[in-house]
Formats: sequence, C-alpha cells, structure tokens
Amino acid sequence: MTGTRADRVAEELRARGVDLLLVTNLTNVRYLTGFTGSHALALISAKDGSEGEGHRFLTDFRYETQSAEQVPADFTREIVTGELLDGAVAPLASRDAGPTRLGFDDANLTVKQHTHLTELLPDGWQLIPCAGLIERLREIKDPTELTRIRASAELADEALRLVLERGLIGRTEREVALDLELTMRRLGAESPSFPSIVAAGEHSALPHAEPRDVEIPRDTLLTIDWGALHDGYCSDCTRTFATGRVSEEEREVYELVLRAHVEALGAVRPGPTGREVDRIAREVIEAAGRGEHFGHGLGHGVGLEVHEAPRLSRTAGESPLRAGNVITIEPGVYLPGRFGVRIEDWAVVTEEGGESLSGLGKALTVVG
Repeated sequence: MTGTRADRVAEELRARGVDLLLVTNLTNVRYLTGFTGSHALALISAKDGSEGEGHRFLTDFRYETQSAEQVPADFTREIVTGELLDGAVAPLASRDAGPTRLGFDDANLTVKQHTHLTELLPDGWQLIPCAGLIERLREIKDPTELTRIRASAELADEALRLVLERGLIGRTEREVALDLELTMRRLGAESPSFPSIVAAGEHSALPHAEPRDVEIPRDTLLTIDWGALHDGYCSDCTRTFATGRVSEEEREVYELVLRAHVEALGAVRPGPTGREVDRIAREVIEAAGRGEHFGHGLGHGVGLEVHEAPRLSRTAGESPLRAGNVITIEPGVYLPGRFGVRIEDWAVVTEEGGESLSGLGKALTVVG
C-alpha cells in the first residue's frame, strides 16, 4: 500500500473520471486527515499539487489549533466563517477551469445539501455519486491501523478480566456493564465502542439485550458483548459464561456455537466471500437442527466504526475477503424465553488465514 490515503483516493477519482471529491462524512474525514474534531469537510483533488490544485480541509475557528496539529501538510487548511459547504464550493465556482465533475457521497449527503450544492455550482458542473469510495479503501487496514486495533483488543480483554475477578453473581447486569465500561476508560479507552451487553438467563436469548437492574443468579448462562474505542479504533468481542452448573442442553448449545465459530474462523483467508464464510457456520448450526435460532449474519468489518464493510451474512455481496480486512466471527443460537449463546472473536485476514485478535479463551468458563 503506497502513497497517502488522499493519494489513493485521487487515483481512484482519476480512474472514474471525477475531478474532485467532496468528503462530508466525519469518519472519512478522519481517515484521510487524522482530524478528530466534530465539524469539518475535505475536498480531494484528482490532480496532484504540481498541477496547481491540491487537497483542501475546512473547519471553523473552534478547531484552528487542533487542525493545525492534526491535518497533514498535503492539505490546504482553511478556517471558515459560516457554512462549510459554502466555503468549500465558493472558490470552485469562481475558478477558470471550466465545467468539472464533482464527486459526492450520495449515502451521506442530505437532499437539502445536494440541492444547495446545485444552487452554488456554475452551469455545466456535474455532481457524480461516489458513495462507498472511501469506505472501500478503509476495508484494508494498514500497519498503523492494525497496531491501534491490536491495542484496542488488548485493552478490552484486560478490562473484562478485571471485571470477572470482581465477580458476577449477585451484581446486576447494569452494574457489570457500567463496571466494564468504566474499567475500559480507566485503562485508556476513549469510550466503549458501543453500549455493552450483559445478559443473563432468558435475557441472553435477545441478541441485542440491554442490561437490566436485575441481579445475575447462580447456575445460568451469561453473555457479555463489549468493545473499546481506543486511539480512534474499535474492538468488538463476545463471550458467554456460566455462573455455576448449567443444563446438558445449555452445554450442548454452547459446544455447537463454539464448533460453528471455530470452523468459520478456520475458513477465513483471502478469496472466499462473506456469504461463503457465513454459510460454513450456518450449516454447522442447521445440521444440529438449530438453524431457525441463528437469525443474524456471521460478522462484519471493524475499524474506525464498530460496524463497517465487509459483511459476512447470507445477503453479503460477491466481493472476496482480502488481506488486511478486520472482521468479526460471531455465530449464535437464541432460544426465546430460555437462553442464548454467542461467541465472537474479531480477526485480521492474512495470507495465512484468520489471526484472532482476542486473547481470551473460548471454552465454557464458570465465573462466580
């Protein structure tokens, strides 16, 4: 992977015959510039700086110092009074380059903003939908990103270990979730990467259960789904524990989910599609007669956002997994009103296979 991220976007723009790309999604702005503030946009030029037109970054006076520290020199940094969109487009409308093809993210730009753009631009300009262009580049993590992702994984693992040492039985689901989130922050996380799930007994049959003010009892299954946002990058992991003795059926379902997880993780490598890897886990669960209780997709990409491309599901596209993808593998079986089991690791796709990012064991563990 060579050149800056903006250079790679510019190369893609040239291939599409697009002259400029308006970037309004803040996650994509951060990916391209390193800027972590809450108000900014960027314009990426298909031309290189030697041709007289380079990349531009725009924000307001609140972020003048921060943007000077974070935004690289290959961007012309502009502090705008008023609307950022007006500040971005006004110089374009007055230049002598003639009609231009301006790319925009049609999955992110509002109808109101699109209408305003058409009013600002001179006659002859074309607005070219470019949704997914940057997200596609974000799917492949570079070495710096992988270092940050591994650090996020280690922090999340350590936080859960500390919480488990303090015990589970008798504490409420909500208390454990808050303890986990505060522990991640104390270890250096910016925040949880999503609201933590702590769900015991019949509540664990809800894939996206919200922690309750209900005490965790003995002799039940408990699902914990958590992650840390650290240095801009998310982690995402799930473990199901026992709080004592569990039934033969509960143990059987746990071993089934674990087998589906291990077989799917073993199939991770460049080449298969997300649909194909999903099928491997799904067939294991279906063969045991539990297919109707595995209703969600097998996994998703993780990075600057906790849910991003690629997807691993029955409805995933035909694009193959590629080295540098970071994905989750999270099969589950949920028996309504009774219990649920989910086991989730996230992994880097390498040429050799899937490299698990979690250091936590997966055998059913009893925690008091």
